[in-house]
Amino acid sequence: MLQENLNQVKEKICSACERSGRNSEEVTLLAVSKTKPASDIRELYDAGHRDFGENYIQELREKHEALPKDIRWHMIGHLQRNKVKYIAEYITMIHSVDSLELIQTIEKEAAKHDRVIPVLIEVNVAEEESKFGIRYEEVPAFLEAAAAYPHVRIEGLMTSAPLVGDAEEDRWVFRKLKQLSVDINSKNYNNMKMSVLSMGMSNDYEIAVEEGSTMVRVGTSIFGHRNYQR
Repeated sequence: MLQENLNQVKEKICSACERSGRNSEEVTLLAVSKTKPASDIRELYDAGHRDFGENYIQELREKHEALPKDIRWHMIGHLQRNKVKYIAEYITMIHSVDSLELIQTIEKEAAKHDRVIPVLIEVNVAEEESKFGIRYEEVPAFLEAAAAYPHVRIEGLMTSAPLVGDAEEDRWVFRKLKQLSVDINSKNYNNMKMSVLSMGMSNDYEIAVEEGSTMVRVGTSIFGHRNYQR
């Protein structure tokens, strides 16, 4: 069942790429496995899937210990600075960087393991008070300051669009973040390359792909609805 759901999402990504003249290989599908058991992840792993997204550090640590070590784990939830040390050794990418203080902590913990950690800057494009992320207009100055840390590699931008009834209403959010990445690349900010756009979830990933997303974070459409009684 889970594999069928995964394949359906992949097919929809391919269709969205066809509609927008893109190659589907440009888009990475993160299976967002928060609150789901390791057995569910194992089922998709056995089917060949390797990229998984988690929101909670404790859950991520437990699953990392229990599952094969070639899984590519992505931290997509809000990350507290005192929790970075628990994932610095193995995390594939941190999507939710929203402060210079967090970058400084990632730098310190990455240096301990002699590795460079890829990160994305979380941008609150829609300026929702309930969401994390830096303001759209603050991104260039943030990138200038963030370039000073050799063990942190900024690879792109991330956003979460407002939850709306019709995903078309969020198209402008994805389009605006895509344009920001294009503007940054054209100005060569400290030789940073905005190669990753993490945008689009279960309710709007097709629209996000049409607007240039290179990484979608899909949970419910693959794993079903979640039980948040943790």
